[in-house]
Amino acid sequence: MAQQINPPRGMRDFLPVEKATRDELLAKILASYRSFGFQEIETPALENIERLTSSDGGDNESLAFRVLKRGEELEGALGQSVDQLSDLGLRYDLTVPLTRFYATNQSKLPKVLKAIQTGPVWRAERPQKGRYRQFVQCDIDIIGDETSLAEVEILNASLHALAALGINTATIRVNHRELLSRSIQELGVVAKDHSRAMITIDKLDKIDIDGVCLELKERFNDEVAVKAKTWLSGLAGKQEVPEQLKSVFEALELVHPGKLRFDPTLVRGMGYYTGIIFEIEHPESGSSIGGGGRYDGMVGKWLGEDVAAVGISLGFERVADLVAAESSANKNLVLVFDPSDLQQALATQAQAIAAGYQVRLEPKPKKLNTLLDSLKLQGFSSFASLDKPAEGFKGLVIKPIG
Repeated sequence: MAQQINPPRGMRDFLPVEKATRDELLAKILASYRSFGFQEIETPALENIERLTSSDGGDNESLAFRVLKRGEELEGALGQSVDQLSDLGLRYDLTVPLTRFYATNQSKLPKVLKAIQTGPVWRAERPQKGRYRQFVQCDIDIIGDETSLAEVEILNASLHALAALGINTATIRVNHRELLSRSIQELGVVAKDHSRAMITIDKLDKIDIDGVCLELKERFNDEVAVKAKTWLSGLAGKQEVPEQLKSVFEALELVHPGKLRFDPTLVRGMGYYTGIIFEIEHPESGSSIGGGGRYDGMVGKWLGEDVAAVGISLGFERVADLVAAESSANKNLVLVFDPSDLQQALATQAQAIAAGYQVRLEPKPKKLNTLLDSLKLQGFSSFASLDKPAEGFKGLVIKPIG
């Protein structure tokens, strides 16, 4: 019986052409963020399990991949509760590692840190279209700035990065956790149950007003459901921007007119948000393509004192699905040469590399069409010639489609 050779469920292999395209997209995003003064950092894929399950990660904490203890520590933990068997976990986002990074390295960092962090994250959820167990996130965060300038810079840089990819129709929904909590309190939900109500309200785009109100009735009572129906039904049409958010809206309107929209029902699932929250949407995507907010209390958990922080994450997989990018593969060449023509082929390869190409040598087979068919599957199909191939080179120069 043949062995299972597919990657684990929810994880993917990428062919060379796909990898080149993804690298090109990521390079454009990074270049855009760097142009706004953000600097790259890197954190480990693993964090202490206590940190990943500190009640700040919302539902994602239950989706963390746990790593078993090793050697004698594992032997000593056997027979105890499941929680005692692991001491590490794969990161489920880049924000929790960033706050630990800042607490660890604060003395070596600028007063206001503008950080870029990209890389894979892991969540043990049920794989489905658009949802994977391993996927890439692209985050920018500003730590140490308590003013609204931090939000303005985060949103400005994000819209600029999307535009650099050719995504010009994305918009950003904006809300504030204090405003949301106030609305929920007016429904008659006590403070300790606000998070439960938020979980239900967050389903509004999936189960509509009637579904939300029915669930609120089941979770709380009829009075809460009736007040929710009145509140949600009255939100049709454009909402006036509240005072707490006006400075951000006014600043962004100058450079990105019409890109922000106040949405008083926006929740964002993470438990660590303390102020403004935002979510990027696109008309051709069934889910948000990014989101974030302010999380002023999170760094203090590790540092002992609160530090202002705000960030946003681009969902790279969903962004990649929207973009038909020009891959860096269009700078690739294949030189098909006769084995007796090796010296001239090497000289031509050197010239092409010097001109900025990535050049692969392919000995000419007996059946040339077989090779050409194979190259076509890899994105190569048309024939080209270098301006000045090495003297005596008689082989083929093949470039990618497009």
